[in-house]
Amino acid sequence: MANKMVKLDLESFSCSICLDVLKEPVTIPCGHSYCMNCIKGYWNGKNKKGIHSCPQCMNTFTPRPILEKSTMLADLVEQLKKTGLQAAPADHCYAGAEDVACDFCSGRKLKAIKSCLFCLASYCKEHLQPHYDMAPFKKHKLVGPSKKLQENICSVHDEVMKMFCRTDQKSICYLCPVDEHKGHDTVSAAAERTERQRELEGSRQQIQQRIQDREKDVKLLQQEVEAINQSADKTEEHSQKIFTELIRLLQKRSSDVKQQIRSQQEAEGSRVKELQEKLEQEITELKRKDAELKQLSHTEDHSQFLHSYPSVSALSESTHSPSINIRPLRHFEDVTAAVSELRDKLQDILREVWTNSSLTVTVVDVLLSEPEPEPKSRADFLKYSCEITLDPKTANTYLLLSEGNRKVTLMTQPQSYSDHPDRFRDRFQVLSRESLTGRCYWEVEMRGGGADVAVAYKNISRAGDEGGFGFNDKSLALDCYKNQNEFWYNNMGTSISGPQSSRVGVYLDHRAGVLSFYSVSETMTLLHRVQTTFTQPLHAGVRFWESGATAELCKVK
Repeated sequence: MANKMVKLDLESFSCSICLDVLKEPVTIPCGHSYCMNCIKGYWNGKNKKGIHSCPQCMNTFTPRPILEKSTMLADLVEQLKKTGLQAAPADHCYAGAEDVACDFCSGRKLKAIKSCLFCLASYCKEHLQPHYDMAPFKKHKLVGPSKKLQENICSVHDEVMKMFCRTDQKSICYLCPVDEHKGHDTVSAAAERTERQRELEGSRQQIQQRIQDREKDVKLLQQEVEAINQSADKTEEHSQKIFTELIRLLQKRSSDVKQQIRSQQEAEGSRVKELQEKLEQEITELKRKDAELKQLSHTEDHSQFLHSYPSVSALSESTHSPSINIRPLRHFEDVTAAVSELRDKLQDILREVWTNSSLTVTVVDVLLSEPEPEPKSRADFLKYSCEITLDPKTANTYLLLSEGNRKVTLMTQPQSYSDHPDRFRDRFQVLSRESLTGRCYWEVEMRGGGADVAVAYKNISRAGDEGGFGFNDKSLALDCYKNQNEFWYNNMGTSISGPQSSRVGVYLDHRAGVLSFYSVSETMTLLHRVQTTFTQPLHAGVRFWESGATAELCKVK
């Protein structure tokens, strides 16, 4: 009895708005009591045209009642606090807005602890007890508290849906097979649940297996990151040592060149000074001779003049060059040219080595990410456009490069190129300076007979038939010669149908192993697509068959 009284006291002295013990209790005209601030806040939020209502019985009051603190209630609450008023036990917690309430509690409802799929009702602990004690209820299916019990009622027959239609894949009641589900494949909901449960377990096993696989992948990637970091640290240390040695060598060579220049300066200066001294001596002698001749010219004695003239007028032979050209830079032109040539070679070597080293870093393929879709429109392709120039060191001697090394023409006479191991000797072809990885797109405009548009590895042969684009396993080429298209790879040709165009677009997705050729006019038409695996960076290439033909790597935007 004492426990029941405590429960009654708790309910009697709680505010139904804040669900806590009354604070500054007030009683409104209908007799219900609330916290002063709670009822004020309620009325301020619900006020419509000056009408005020009770949150529990919904009686309305006009005008708004004047609220006075209930002294008696306040004293009772204080006394209960002093005697140990405590919160209700867990099994008697009241239901909030987010909770499932007991359907059988009167007044303020308690939280439901179970819902019955047969009764389609939810119960608190007290009202649930008959389901445990009485035989007719023991066969009912109890589940966790649910707000969705009404979803188990058939909207047509107002019966509990205990069956499942496999034909329509929906829950039905026992009357549905007689009407709209007549002749359908129907089973009990329990049987369908058993079947789906097996599928669920299978799906869970697959998911768990994938989780294990992905966890292994994560560990591998972590190991890969550690390996990359260690390799990067070692490579950085090694590179720093090499660059330090290079700097030391350059400084030594710079010191040698400086010493050479100063030695040459000293030698040339000495030679010039010696010549200068001889000239100055000759000038002195000439001045002295000029003075003697002047003095002789004033002699009045003719006999004395004639006697002295031969010895005075005789001049010593001049030993200096008749003309002196002052060219101060001429003495060091060879040194300047040698240093400039060294700089150019170093720039080429460093550019080439840096490009290759930056493009041959091992790529970690993350298999968890989906590949990006291929472009569909020309605007999409242009997002991957890249500026490509042709490398003069690879050009056959009959090829003339122009327009900033973007245009190439097959000439009838060889050009004055220096020897280089990268130069194609037997085929009229050239490679790009840039290495291509990732996703790239470029366009080639052809005139005067057409050409082959190709991609190739840098280590393709430079001599013989095996060095031709498409005639080996290191290059792929689209032959656009004489108004017909053929695709060549590893010395095998494939005829390609499609519109003829003077402009060909090339799309490369190096990582995905995709290479596509397009005929470009007002629209883009796919000519040929290759799906393979690229093991090295690629270079764009062009090859010719007839003199006078040109190809230009277009600037596209």
